[in-house]
Amino acid sequence: MAPNSQVRARKRVGRWYFGGVAGALAACITHPLDLVKVHLQTVTSTTEKTRMRSMFVHIVRSNGVLALYNGISASVLRQLTYTTTRFAIYESLKQSGSKGQGSTLPLGKSVAMATLAGACGGLVGTPADMVNVRMQNDMKLPEHLRRNYKHAVDGLFTVYRAEGFRFLFSGATMATSRAILMTIGQLTTYDQIKSTLISSGLFSDSVPTHFVSSVMAGAVATLFTQPVDVLKTKLMNAKPGEFGGVLHCVRDTGKFGPIGFYKGFIPAFIRLSPHTILVFIFFEQLKKHFGYDVVS
Repeated sequence: MAPNSQVRARKRVGRWYFGGVAGALAACITHPLDLVKVHLQTVTSTTEKTRMRSMFVHIVRSNGVLALYNGISASVLRQLTYTTTRFAIYESLKQSGSKGQGSTLPLGKSVAMATLAGACGGLVGTPADMVNVRMQNDMKLPEHLRRNYKHAVDGLFTVYRAEGFRFLFSGATMATSRAILMTIGQLTTYDQIKSTLISSGLFSDSVPTHFVSSVMAGAVATLFTQPVDVLKTKLMNAKPGEFGGVLHCVRDTGKFGPIGFYKGFIPAFIRLSPHTILVFIFFEQLKKHFGYDVVS
């Protein structure tokens, strides 16, 4: 009985960097949706196109198909910083916190871990996130106002030289707030739903279970984060001095009414849902094939 009991108590865990790798792979597939979302969130005139399909067509007609991948280097760098950090911290805390408690953490404990992981990830990922937003939005600007970063690293050094170290963290408050909500919406929701499904006896720890859990996690994460995401995007894309602070940005966004805080909600959901699905499926497969076993 002892050997069998020990086998049942063993579980598969991932390496600390698997979350970032999974996020980067997912970003390569969903980047065009993220770019359209940013364009919709930075609309400043009622005459600009505000529908997802219209924006897609406008970008392709005006700048070509490859324009849908503007900023891809910054998007990948963001995943390698932001997602690596939050997954690494959350998974490490989860492994420590779940010892002696079975495979499922209490909801409150999971939320607390996700809050810490999200705060750290949001701060670490802000510079790449800011460059990502600027690179994606560059094509909307008149040619003489475009920043024309060659790639993510060039963008980081250009911002540092021209605007100073502080501007590498433009929008850090909103980015960190969003990352906390995102991590709770994604990781906590995913773990709780996955555990519930497996405990029901109707599902196993398999791809269909990961798919269902990640779809629901993506929906919750989008609902939680969209207002903060809109403010983050506007602050990161702003010229120096355009906004006096977060409250100024909130008032400016509020001119469009409550719907102003949910600009780009549909493309955000359409983008975040497949992104979340891909992140968790990639993560689970990396864990299955390249992770290692521990005794809980």
